Amino acid sequence: MTSSAIIFGGIVIYVIAVGLIVGTLYGLQASKKKSMEKDLSKLETLKNLIISSGILSEMEKVKALIGTKKLQDKYDKWEKRYKRIEEESIPKLTDELMEATALIEDNKFKEAGYSLAKAELDIYFVKTDTELLLEEIKELTQSEERNRKAVTKLKSLYRDVTSKYVNHKKDYAGMENNIDLQFENINKLLSAFEIAMEKNDYDEVSKIVHALDDLINNIKIVIDETPTVILLGKMVLPKKILDIKSYSTKMKKDGYNIEYMNIEHNIEEAEKKISDVFDRLKMLNLEDSIFELKTILDYFESLYVDFDKEKQSKLEYEKYIEQINKKLVRLTKVVKNILEEVEELKETYALTDEELKSLSEINNSLNAVKENYKTVSDRTLTKITPYSRLAKDCDLISVKLAKVEDKLESAIKSLGSLKEDELRAREQLIEIRNIIRDSMSKIKDYKLPVIPKEYFVELDEAKEGLSLIHEELERKPIVISELNTRVDTGRDLVLKVYNLSSDLTKAAKMAEASIVYGNRYRSTYKEVDAALTKAENEYNKGEYKTSLETALNILESVEPGIHKKIVSAYEV
Repeated sequence: MTSSAIIFGGIVIYVIAVGLIVGTLYGLQASKKKSMEKDLSKLETLKNLIISSGILSEMEKVKALIGTKKLQDKYDKWEKRYKRIEEESIPKLTDELMEATALIEDNKFKEAGYSLAKAELDIYFVKTDTELLLEEIKELTQSEERNRKAVTKLKSLYRDVTSKYVNHKKDYAGMENNIDLQFENINKLLSAFEIAMEKNDYDEVSKIVHALDDLINNIKIVIDETPTVILLGKMVLPKKILDIKSYSTKMKKDGYNIEYMNIEHNIEEAEKKISDVFDRLKMLNLEDSIFELKTILDYFESLYVDFDKEKQSKLEYEKYIEQINKKLVRLTKVVKNILEEVEELKETYALTDEELKSLSEINNSLNAVKENYKTVSDRTLTKITPYSRLAKDCDLISVKLAKVEDKLESAIKSLGSLKEDELRAREQLIEIRNIIRDSMSKIKDYKLPVIPKEYFVELDEAKEGLSLIHEELERKPIVISELNTRVDTGRDLVLKVYNLSSDLTKAAKMAEASIVYGNRYRSTYKEVDAALTKAENEYNKGEYKTSLETALNILESVEPGIHKKIVSAYEV
């Protein structure tokens, strides 16, 4: 390829690239312009809608209704506001949109964007002013229909109220004049409403409608609630107060202390509250009246529960007092007897410091309970403390007394066990002596050729154990813990002697029987003769277990199974 061709190719590529860039930039510019023209069109539409918002037609309606200077002044103000929008705001918006159009045409998109944003904001401000103006005008033009509807609804409610009042007039005794006067005020307002509507005095109409709404709804509450207020305040509560006074007087005569309930003071406060309710009722003000009267009624009803509680508490108190008194008398007698016995027990038994301290604590606790009991009894005589409180105090005393009773029972068991331990030791001493005699009889009856030295050692130890038990029983005062230790030791030593006696006599019997049984094999087997002779020598020396093993082992060699048979024959 020649150099001229290369240069030509480069020029062509450059031209194409420039063309593409120019084309892209032109396309972007055209797209931006189209988008801004679309936004401009929307803003034009919004501006035109402001002009056609229907204000003029509503203004014409107001013009036809003008009958007072106030309404004329309102109309004049609204007309000025509308002209300012029509003659100043709208032309200004038109100029802003035209300026934005020119900037778009000149492809000044950045300036055009700012211009469109400002125009959009101003359009919404003007639109808001227009909507507010239209709402104010419609408030007046639609007020006739709205007020007519409201008053028609109120008249219907008023008819129901007056009908209920007329049909149940006896339920409003004493309130007729106040209610009739309110009805007159409502009727006057209804007439004033019609006059104001004829004059198109809509400011006055609005005030009248609000007043009618307040009065009719208030008189409805009065008509609905007054019978209940009169029933509660004039009949139910006065009767209830008399009943409570009578009931409380009777309870006081019967010995009940109910001063803590503050009944007289609360009755005075209730009567003041009832009087206040009826003072407000004369002004046709029943706010919270039924609630207040029902609260008073609930309080008086709750007093019956309190009265019954006092009666029940008195029964509980009397039951407690009787039970506590019986227990105190019984426990006092028991503690006294135990303390007297302790002096005797000290001579017989070595009482521990802990046991003596426990008895002292029990006596002190019992005296403290007696003091509490006396305090409660004294308060009963003064007629100051209510039985509900006295019953609770008695319950606490019962709990304390139960604890004293438990400790006393434990102490009695502990002291009673001293005599039981002594008696048991004496019984076991007799039993141990019998075991020793049996052990000695076993040895004596079998007439063993030799008695092992071990037997005499253990026999001497057992006899010494018996002697120590006897010494502990003869000691004054007896130390029970030492006595029990001596008894346990002595019993173990005696049982050891008894078991040794049994083992010796049993081994001797089995050895002798084995030697006698084996004599049949002496002539046949020399080894049997030699082993049995050895067993006889061991037997004569007092080595009975060794003798038995020697005899059984040789016999097992000549007669398998004989070992087991002989052992089984002497098993107990």
